[in-house]
Amino acid sequence: MTAWILPFLCGLGASIISAWGVGGGTLLLLVMTLFLGVDHRTAQGINLLFFLPTAASALFCHARNDCLDKPCLKNAVPFAVAAALIGAWISNCVDVNVLRKPFGVYLLLSAVSLLWPAKKEKSAS
Repeated sequence: MTAWILPFLCGLGASIISAWGVGGGTLLLLVMTLFLGVDHRTAQGINLLFFLPTAASALFCHARNDCLDKPCLKNAVPFAVAAALIGAWISNCVDVNVLRKPFGVYLLLSAVSLLWPAKKEKSAS
């Protein structure tokens, strides 16, 4: 009866962190695979479902505030869709255990880049 409480709280926490601009979906993926015992592919699907409404609302807000670079979007979207399709195909062809290692490396590099941000170049004034 109470088996849904922990997953619900994890999702709620990830959504709050995501609203703050932190990678809540990445944290949700880690919690699902490490603590809740969810299969990696299932967790990726749930993470995608988690991400879509967040991305849609961000896109809407940026469009409303005229903060979208439309020429860049027109050039990037076809490549992004193709890369997503290729990535989905690869993830279905490769063993889950093989996917975990590159994902772990990605998470470590992401953490390092957050802890040690790049130095800003001084503007010539």
